[in-house]
Amino acid sequence: MKRHDDTGRDPYWTRHPTEGGSCARREPTLWAASVAEAEQRGPLGAAELRTFAERGCLALDSVVPRRAVEALGREVAALAASRAPTVIREAGSDAVRSVFAIHRTGPFATFAQHPRVRAIARQILGSAVYVHQSRINLKAGSEGRAFAWHSDFETWHAEDGMPRMRALSVALALTDHTLANGPLRWVPGSHLTFLRCVGRTPAAHHRQSLRQQRRGLPARSAVRALIGEGGVQRALGPAGSLFLFDCNLLHGSGPNGSTEPRHTAFIVFNSQRNRLRAPFGGTRPRPRFLADRA
Repeated sequence: MKRHDDTGRDPYWTRHPTEGGSCARREPTLWAASVAEAEQRGPLGAAELRTFAERGCLALDSVVPRRAVEALGREVAALAASRAPTVIREAGSDAVRSVFAIHRTGPFATFAQHPRVRAIARQILGSAVYVHQSRINLKAGSEGRAFAWHSDFETWHAEDGMPRMRALSVALALTDHTLANGPLRWVPGSHLTFLRCVGRTPAAHHRQSLRQQRRGLPARSAVRALIGEGGVQRALGPAGSLFLFDCNLLHGSGPNGSTEPRHTAFIVFNSQRNRLRAPFGGTRPRPRFLADRA
């Protein structure tokens, strides 16, 4: 993979018209002097923290009780029925793909404020945290489409102005995640490499990218190289499982090939010490329902 000299002001430059490549991550994954120190300040044990630091991801089965997950599932139907700008539909279809800003009211607000969930985020990020973004990704049975391989940080850096890799996604399985229904998949260890993406960002890019992303996607050759190093792991588990992953982890998901829906809620925590600036890609900031600037 082509690597560039990072002596410029922004080590994570991206969206160049023709230049791609990669660079090594500059920040730690686990924001602590040691695993032992991090273990003392939160609910995750040493083995779990070590796995997250090395792989950039961690699966925790059956954390949330099924009764609570069922209550959240009922809320999904109400949110998806809205015609608000926060509800995103599949390209060329009326099927709901995503619903954003779910953490502000209702049962998902309760989940985002849950003491254990917040404690995990503080434990990994080493500071007070706030919700940068929240959403539900819905995959209707036989209709839910794929999410291409990508790094969230690349978009959050270029289009939102997130300066450093100090954010964490907590994903909650609202339905069982199986091999058949397009589960989340990731490349362990890929969080240690930043992949630059080629192509300028169009104005108001989010209006198209949330339905079908075409900018902010790494080259296929770069994805193949990282998969060759780390392999692919699928986030499988029953409803109520939590999947934690670093903001720079290469991840995506395939289409839902089953007849049952696959729903996942995401709460993205950012460090209070990593507040957003002007977008590094030179575009106007995206709407607040995608990137909270409070």
